[in-house]
Amino acid sequence: MQRLPWPEYFMNISYFVSERSTCTRRRVGAAAVKAKRILATGYNGAPSGGPHCLDVGCLREEMGIPSGQRHEICRGLHAEQNVIIQAAIHGISIQGAELYCTTHPCVLCSKMLINCGISRIWYTENYPDGLAAVMLKDAGVTVRQFYFTPPAVGAEQRV
Repeated sequence: MQRLPWPEYFMNISYFVSERSTCTRRRVGAAAVKAKRILATGYNGAPSGGPHCLDVGCLREEMGIPSGQRHEICRGLHAEQNVIIQAAIHGISIQGAELYCTTHPCVLCSKMLINCGISRIWYTENYPDGLAAVMLKDAGVTVRQFYFTPPAVGAEQRV
């Protein structure tokens, strides 16, 4: 039996983190890692104490807003935003860390990750946001798509 390579190990963890998501459209999980240690994790969902889309429905669905547009019309925070928030709450610097994320970051999250000093982003699933990719490249952030079969987690099918 072989041990999992580090990138696969951390990406698997990101998929398990995504199982906490409260978004009805897309489950996303992320982990900030430095020197083979997890610094913070995050998943997409409503702010703490707020109503979850799983319970009250999705505003974006109700308004017919396509994926990738009008992010401000949403109850939820993105997984990458929650990684940054969790690190800040606990006084942990993620500067120089790598981010393992189940989905390529959107442009808003990309800007935040650039300013946090994330050095590399690993992702599995594409996201339709060309500007995000351009900004990450211009900032010198290494971005790599990670091809592997996600772990079989949860009872619901991923979108």
